[in-house]
Amino acid sequence: MPTDAHCLVETDDSATVRLTGVLDRPGAEAVRGALLARLWERPGPVRVDLSGLRIPDPSVRDVLDAVRRAVADWPAAELLLDPPDLLSPPNQVDPVDPPAPAPTDLRDADLPPVPEAAREARSLVAAGCLRWGLPELAEPACIAVTEMVNNVVAHAATPMTLRLAPRGDALHMAVRDHAGGRPAYAGPAPVDSVGGRGLLLIDTVARRWGSTPLPDGKVVWCVLYAEDEAAFRN
Repeated sequence: MPTDAHCLVETDDSATVRLTGVLDRPGAEAVRGALLARLWERPGPVRVDLSGLRIPDPSVRDVLDAVRRAVADWPAAELLLDPPDLLSPPNQVDPVDPPAPAPTDLRDADLPPVPEAAREARSLVAAGCLRWGLPELAEPACIAVTEMVNNVVAHAATPMTLRLAPRGDALHMAVRDHAGGRPAYAGPAPVDSVGGRGLLLIDTVARRWGSTPLPDGKVVWCVLYAEDEAAFRN
């Protein structure tokens, strides 16, 4: 997967990606996009071998750490840099959840951009919450996933992939589509407005949510915690 005349992103069937050559500012965005695409395509931890890479401009090193942070809340995704001390400041992401689960401990589904897709998404989420011992998250997670899927149907109009995985007492969900444009939340909608409440609902039930642009679309993700739902019910 060549990305630039100076830097090459090499992938195979393993969980390792090799960066070789020279990573400079013109090539940084292409490398970022290639890594994000790989992290979505291959769930689970992905190791990036940096032993054959040179980064002459220290400011460019931030792109690798930015990718790590971008996928920290994706379901079943984790970027591991080898060697880990190549970055400056040190390559360290504050842990908010346990490490990403194994790729087998997740559920995903490809969905068409039709209104009926939300029903299939809710079924997948409810079954996942039951399987993972998170029944209290079934209702808020179904609310969030309905809005995530409906946003794709209404605005992106492309096929989508829903992915969810547990991490400790949290549920991580994401919907990946193939359209540009990122959702923007501007706070509660006026009471007399029509629509515009989808992101508000996600913001209400999820502790964190956001979107990550990809070279051919985006990933919209959210994280729900069992302890938050328990506190809300009490």
